[in-house]
Amino acid sequence: MKNILLLLRPKQYIKNIFIFAPLFFSLTFNDPEKILSSFYAFFVFCIAASGIYILNDIFDLEEDRQHPEKKHRPLASGQIKKKTAYIVMSALLLSALVISYIINLDFSFVLIGYIIINVLYSINLKHISVLDIVIIALGFLLRVVAGGVVTGIEISMWLIIMTFLLAIFLGLAKRREDVILSGKGLKTRKNIDGYNLEFINASMVLMAGVIIVSYILYTVSPDVQEKFKTHNLFYTSFFVVVGVLRYMQITFVEENSGNPTNLLYKDKFLQAVIILWILSFLIVVFVH
Repeated sequence: MKNILLLLRPKQYIKNIFIFAPLFFSLTFNDPEKILSSFYAFFVFCIAASGIYILNDIFDLEEDRQHPEKKHRPLASGQIKKKTAYIVMSALLLSALVISYIINLDFSFVLIGYIIINVLYSINLKHISVLDIVIIALGFLLRVVAGGVVTGIEISMWLIIMTFLLAIFLGLAKRREDVILSGKGLKTRKNIDGYNLEFINASMVLMAGVIIVSYILYTVSPDVQEKFKTHNLFYTSFFVVVGVLRYMQITFVEENSGNPTNLLYKDKFLQAVIILWILSFLIVVFVH
């Protein structure tokens, strides 16, 4: 059971928090039905994501065995057989689809889209440089869309832009580790020939700048200021800048950006910045 649990990668469920983004940015905290719907969607995406992770592990089996950390995963280490993995994966994906249909038909279409692009990613698209990162970013976007669909909350263009940019930034940081490992003779990705440190470093710097500028533009947008009834939202940009700089420090100085999820669990600095950003956002909006 322990190996089955590890196969599901529950630590990765934190990515599904993006489902709550429409709820947060619409400040819909007093509607129990929408809050409950978001949690239902979160639960279903966790089930589906585990199925996708298993599929990815099956296709990445040989590459994972060469990776210093991934070689310890249940499939790569041989603790779980492929047949068992296929059974668990099928059960998870089928369950997610059935539950999503019961919750909301439109939500089930979003989930189907998420599953399809991830299946294509696992089979072939992850081997195409740049497109692989774009597919990962689309996965995050679909989480946000799912959150909007189940709650009936309209998703703003700003939320779509910021989610996509942030996901691209994190994806580049993750690929940077693969390039470094490749330089050490450990080719853990077939598409790694399409990347080098110069390209990834430049792309990350570019994305970091665009993320910060986009967020500042969001905070000073007349529509956003009108929506939240305040002109002081730009103060929250401070924490966005600090958060981006901290992640770049982890990536370029500490060279430890290969697993964004683990960083979020372990890095106290990042945790503090995220919490302070949330608090500052709520304070500016509700206390003015």
